[in-house]
Amino acid sequence: MKTLQQRAIDVLNKNWKDTFSIPCANLYPFQWFWDSGLIAIGFAHFDMPKAEKEIETLLDAQWDNGFIPHIIFHTETDTYFPGADFHKSSLHPQSSKKYKSTGMTQPPVTGFVLKELYDTSNNKKASLAFVQSVIDKVYHNHKYFYNKRDPQDEGLVYIYHNWESGTDNSPIWDDIWKTMNPPDYTFERRDTTHVDASERPSKREYDHYLHIIEIAKANNYDDAKIAELSPFLVQDPLFNAVLIKSNKCLIELYELLGGNDDKIGQLKKWQDKAVKSFNNKLFDKEVGAYIHYDLRNEKPLPYLSSSSFAPLFAGIPSPERAEKMVQTMMKKFGGDHQYLCASFDPTSERFNPKKYWRGPVWVNLNWMLYKGLISYGYNDIAARVKEDTIALIEKNGFYEYFDSRKEMHTDGSGGYGGNDFSWSAALLIDLLSKD
Repeated sequence: MKTLQQRAIDVLNKNWKDTFSIPCANLYPFQWFWDSGLIAIGFAHFDMPKAEKEIETLLDAQWDNGFIPHIIFHTETDTYFPGADFHKSSLHPQSSKKYKSTGMTQPPVTGFVLKELYDTSNNKKASLAFVQSVIDKVYHNHKYFYNKRDPQDEGLVYIYHNWESGTDNSPIWDDIWKTMNPPDYTFERRDTTHVDASERPSKREYDHYLHIIEIAKANNYDDAKIAELSPFLVQDPLFNAVLIKSNKCLIELYELLGGNDDKIGQLKKWQDKAVKSFNNKLFDKEVGAYIHYDLRNEKPLPYLSSSSFAPLFAGIPSPERAEKMVQTMMKKFGGDHQYLCASFDPTSERFNPKKYWRGPVWVNLNWMLYKGLISYGYNDIAARVKEDTIALIEKNGFYEYFDSRKEMHTDGSGGYGGNDFSWSAALLIDLLSKD
């Protein structure tokens, strides 16, 4: 009988495609930005060359302006929609000439991933040499965000599509869909041929998704035009927290490398402005946590989600504010009948524990939450997050996401989306390595 860790290693090796990983077979047949970073963390524990190659391949698709796309289409396949022919990344004059991709990005995990690889490594000298070979590309990505995605010069960057958030169909976006009336597109979904349609976004939601991309394409993916015209323009606490965490890790890595004072100085300037604006603008006292801000309509989106707690991972809140956040989380998300941590407020009428980002537990957000809770000294609650995550995988397998209701897991049917999912396996390996 294989151990859980060995089964996780088998999942990662199965999903490895010579120079990169896919999230899972059939449903996601390409390379995804934040998936790749998180997958590399798992590989670092048993196959550092693959971990490094994962990051190298991802960064090889970087555009000349520093942008890193959320999907890189390494292969030709019709099992995924919308594919390369729909996105037409070549419309942007600085897009990669080597790879077809989307014109969207994802939470910029690469900075903190490089630090995780270095921290995990048994050969610090070799790992630092690898970091030195790629770190300037990651810095260039951060420079892109602060120069091109911060129109009000606040230190907070925007996302222009819900797919950029990583939390694709969160109920938070429902308010924005109400402000839009996109065309009724004709297209053939591919995801629902692999997964139960009840677990996926609806056709009408996809109309909104495609409409936003069509606007970006009509403007050749020009950031200034997108900031001016996109109906979806959001400052996301998860996305910005990941960027802030990656800033911090880049500063630490540049200091380890020695020199690079100009880059360290610039990162610290971005960081100071970002953390201050994040705390001033995105914390909601009534909600008791951080929230999203609709930059297009200039209004807060006062909803609780797992993204609301991501700032713990980046060390953004004060100890007093962190205490308030943990109280909020345990009150709303932490009942004995629930696994920590649902992706959306279980007390909300919009909560759906089976539907993608509308309520299920995701291993990647739990991993960030675990790290954040440890850093603030909430070791007992962190231990519960870890134990719940392991239990979900033990009972159901390496699924993409899981039902947060404990009564639904008695027969092993609480795992949804793709199976043998790479980041679920990778981050489990990392969690199992922690005392």
